Amino acid sequence: MRKRWIVAGLAAVNIGFFFLLPREARAQSSAVRVLSSNGIKAVMEELLPQCERAIGHPIEIQFNSAAVLKQKIDAGEAFDVAILTPVLIDDLIQQGKISTGTRSDIARAGIGIAVRAGARKPDISTPAALKEALLHAKSITYARVGASRTYIEKMYERLGIADAVRGKIILQDASGRPQTSVAEGAAEMVITLISEILPVPGIELVGPLPAELQTYITLAAGVGAHAHNAEAAQALIRFLTGPAAAPTFKAKGMEPR
Repeated sequence: MRKRWIVAGLAAVNIGFFFLLPREARAQSSAVRVLSSNGIKAVMEELLPQCERAIGHPIEIQFNSAAVLKQKIDAGEAFDVAILTPVLIDDLIQQGKISTGTRSDIARAGIGIAVRAGARKPDISTPAALKEALLHAKSITYARVGASRTYIEKMYERLGIADAVRGKIILQDASGRPQTSVAEGAAEMVITLISEILPVPGIELVGPLPAELQTYITLAAGVGAHAHNAEAAQALIRFLTGPAAAPTFKAKGMEPR
């Protein structure tokens, strides 16, 4: 009799695990997978709990430069939502990898300059002052494949200092490394999106580029053509473009669209 009870108990435990494991698998598969540009990282990290409550699903986010994420998508990386530059989103729509009609502009950020916390902040308030600051900087760093690199190097040309600063530029490959290298004292000045400066400990924003030289990088979102949960993905984009998210965008140095 006792043996039969033991066998029955083990069977009940096994049945419990049988039903438990599929529930865990379902919970994992219900997560909305987001591939997001570093430009919006601080915002997404701050809003994550609100986003999950709003859409009723957990969210898994992979951050990197927009260009690197585009390469991953081209190589077959699975995703539900992509947050990249508009040009890359539009290209993915043309490739059939993002669903037509799901594209939405999220926010934009201007380019700024930061130095190590406590260091002297140069005057960059005018093009002439910025030119002097760049010429006197011992080293200038930014991301090799960052969305702002093209605009930064065009700025050098407009200021007529492209050749003069070429030898002091440090291009970084690792995500977030330009900022941390300044915090560590390995580079004097970082130029990147303001939204990628404000959240980083150990560095301080000197200011935005002068209005005459400023460029804004817009980030847009789209739902993957093969999204596991297209409805939840669209709900996430609606939340990010809604009024509840706007204060966080502004606090992190971005302008909601």
